[in-house]
Amino acid sequence: MDLGALGRRIQAARADRGLTLQTLADRSSVSVSMLSAVERGAKAPTVVVLDHIADGLGVPLTELLTEPVRMVVRRAAEQEVVDEPGGWQRTILTPVVPGVNFEWIRSTLPPGCEAGTYPPYAAGSHEFIVVQSGTLTLTVDDDVLTLAEGDSLYLAADVTLSYANRSAAPCTYHVAAMIMRPRRPGLGSRGR
Repeated sequence: MDLGALGRRIQAARADRGLTLQTLADRSSVSVSMLSAVERGAKAPTVVVLDHIADGLGVPLTELLTEPVRMVVRRAAEQEVVDEPGGWQRTILTPVVPGVNFEWIRSTLPPGCEAGTYPPYAAGSHEFIVVQSGTLTLTVDDDVLTLAEGDSLYLAADVTLSYANRSAAPCTYHVAAMIMRPRRPGLGSRGR
């Protein structure tokens, strides 16, 4: 373990919360001298001490132990391609980054395909849809919209959404979604 990096993560978490060393010492039951030494990377804390520090900061212990992800590359060969019932296909373009609820998906619907109706994401979620080729029909709650090649749409994603290709040509479109909170269990991914 890189003690300097650990110390910098603890110091940054303390600073983000506007805590002095003394305040964190009071909250965590770890002495000011030990906290200072850990933040400087001069001492290796035990797991028990780290757990007390995490409690004092109000963060999970794993957050202190894990280096933040700065870059993740997902090669084209690693992209997850899902063949859905009804003959449509979606490709998950974005890498999975712990703690980041963002996804970018490319979908292709064959002519006449109804991809289904999908439940709302949590309030505060956002979705962007761009049609690359063909025509996409969306039902957003009770509103029906038709998007043609090059058209784009932003919507607050706390709505019921249906995707369909009612034309005689394939439709390819991209969806970028920022999910502000995890979806309710058992709902799965939206039809993209």
